[in-house]
Amino acid sequence: MTLHSYLLSRGVGLALAACAASLPAWAQTTATTAPQATAPAAPSLTTGEVRKIDREAGKITLKHGEIKHLDMPPMTMVFVVKDKALLDKTTVGAKILFMAHYDNGLMTVTEIQPAP
Repeated sequence: MTLHSYLLSRGVGLALAACAASLPAWAQTTATTAPQATAPAAPSLTTGEVRKIDREAGKITLKHGEIKHLDMPPMTMVFVVKDKALLDKTTVGAKILFMAHYDNGLMTVTEIQPAP
């Protein structure tokens, strides 16, 4: 999924459609086309690399692969952790597998394992 598709699926479509009106005709079709509806993927572990750990705030910055069950493309972003003890399972630079969920408006990591 492209960032464009991700933003459209998250309700940014109207703003993008308004901007698309100023694009050439050939670009407007692509910019205003909604993503195809698909069944959500089952939650699964995602690969990631730890970029930063903030133990005090209970946050972790991960460069991650596609999170299929959240329909999220690969990127680097900050997650909160459900339990700060999860941060003791890893170090900056480590390759991990993690489980993320959208919980109370926050992207939350609920599980961390070392990558094989």
